[in-house]
Amino acid sequence: MHYPKSKKYDTQALQAKIMGPNPVKLEEELLLAHKIPAGAVVCDLGSGQGLTSVFLAKEYGFRVYAADLWSEPEENQAFFREMGLSDEQITAVKADAAALPFPKAFFDAVVSTDSYNYFGRDPAYLDEKLLPFVKKGGYIYIAIPGMKHDCHDNLPKELLLSWTPEQLDYMHDVPYWRNMVEQSRLAEVIEVREMESNEEVWADWLKQENEYARGDRRSMEAGGGAYLNFIKIVLQKK
Repeated sequence: MHYPKSKKYDTQALQAKIMGPNPVKLEEELLLAHKIPAGAVVCDLGSGQGLTSVFLAKEYGFRVYAADLWSEPEENQAFFREMGLSDEQITAVKADAAALPFPKAFFDAVVSTDSYNYFGRDPAYLDEKLLPFVKKGGYIYIAIPGMKHDCHDNLPKELLLSWTPEQLDYMHDVPYWRNMVEQSRLAEVIEVREMESNEEVWADWLKQENEYARGDRRSMEAGGGAYLNFIKIVLQKK
């Protein structure tokens, strides 16, 4: 997998803002051959410290709302300005994914990178909490950390070096997620598949010097990555 758009974000200062496996590279693969029109109003759902939001605005020309519950909007907005983006191009919003503070049918698309698995594991979530905010015909693009095969009944010891069973319950395989999204009455399922990005996005994360990256190294250095993947989901509102 080549990442021509992501190369310019491979600086120490910008990489320090990532909160897990490189989300910019994940987002670049996620949006290969995407169908979101330029100038579309897009929600970056679970935007973290805003690096993926900058990527959406600068590389694709979207009007972006960076929605996140745990980051501070003022700090993210200052970062967006530092990156040369105006408040009209990108807006940081403190938002709970289960109670989004936007008008109904507001977005042309929603993009969620490495976060949907925290709030989207309820079959009712799509129809009740997310799709009401998407225009008819609009798209949802999701990239989530997963497992090659669900193994929660017999978790590999390599994974337990870094994560508890409760933390690993956020990770599931392609059949799990296909079954989850196919329960939606309001969305057509376009695609659910394993992504190519895995080793490289993990490598970018594991070289970061923060406590979370250091904690994840234990599993990955023991071979835990063999059980893990990333999963792409594409939906279109009916």
